[in-house]
Amino acid sequence: MPLDSDLKRFFSENVEANMDSIYSLALRLTRNRADAEDLVAESVTKAWASIKKLDNPDRFRPWLFRIVHNTFISDYRKKSIRPAETAYDEAPCEGTEDVSAILVHQPNDFLNWWANPEKAFFNNLLGEEINAAIDRLPECFRVTVILINIEGLSYDEAAEVLDVSPGTIRSRMNRGRTLLQKELWHYANEAGLTTPDKAAGA
Repeated sequence: MPLDSDLKRFFSENVEANMDSIYSLALRLTRNRADAEDLVAESVTKAWASIKKLDNPDRFRPWLFRIVHNTFISDYRKKSIRPAETAYDEAPCEGTEDVSAILVHQPNDFLNWWANPEKAFFNNLLGEEINAAIDRLPECFRVTVILINIEGLSYDEAAEVLDVSPGTIRSRMNRGRTLLQKELWHYANEAGLTTPDKAAGA
C-alpha cells in the first residue's frame, strides 16, 4: 500500500474514479436512489476505515465492489428488496439451466443474435430492454451479470467480490443468461429476429 502520507490521496482518487460504477451497482441492488446514495456513502466510509487492510492497491476496484455488496447484504437487503418488482421467483443461486430446450426450435437469426452473450448480445440490444431485464433477475444472478458484463470484472474478480469460487460465478452467469434470454425473447420477436422468413434467408 502507499505510505500513510499518500494514503488519503490514493483513496480519494480511486473512489472518485470508481464512483459511477459503485453508485450504479448500489442502485441496481437497492432499486431506490435514496437507498443507493446511503449505501454508497456507508460503503465508502467502511472502505476508508479498512483501507490499510488492502494488501494490493491494484485490487482496489473489486475490493470496493465487495464492500458495497457486503454492506448491502448486512444493512440494506431486508428493506430494499421489493418482491413486486421481481419478475422471477427467487430461484436458488447455484445450479444451471440447459438452454437447449428454449433454443432448439428457434430460427438461425435468433441463434446468431444470441450466440455471443459476452459482446454482441449486450451491444446489439437497446439499453432500456437490457436494463429492465437485468433489474428483474434474482439478486445473485443480477449482481453477477452486472459485475462481469457491465463493469467488466473478470470471473476471478467477480468471485472475489462475491466471496465464491470462479466455478460458481460461471454457473451463475450461465443461469443469468438463460433467464435474460427468456425475458428478452419477446423483444427479439418484435425486432423480427424470430421470423421464419428471416431464418430461411440466413
